[in-house]
Amino acid sequence: MQACKHPRVRVVSRDEDSEFVECLECGEVFDSSEFSDMEIEERSDLDAEGATPEA
Repeated sequence: MQACKHPRVRVVSRDEDSEFVECLECGEVFDSSEFSDMEIEERSDLDAEGATPEA
C-alpha cells in the first residue's frame, strides 16, 4: 500500500500559533507546518532522483 501524499487538505482548527489540516483522501489530521515540511521533503527527493515535480 502506497503512503498518502495528502493531495487535498482542509483546515479543521486554527489558533494563534498553529493551524491543523485534515487530508480529504485518508482522513489524517496534522499541523499545517508538518504538511509544508512533507512538501519540501518530497521536492528534495524528486530533485535527488533527477525528476521535476508536477505543477
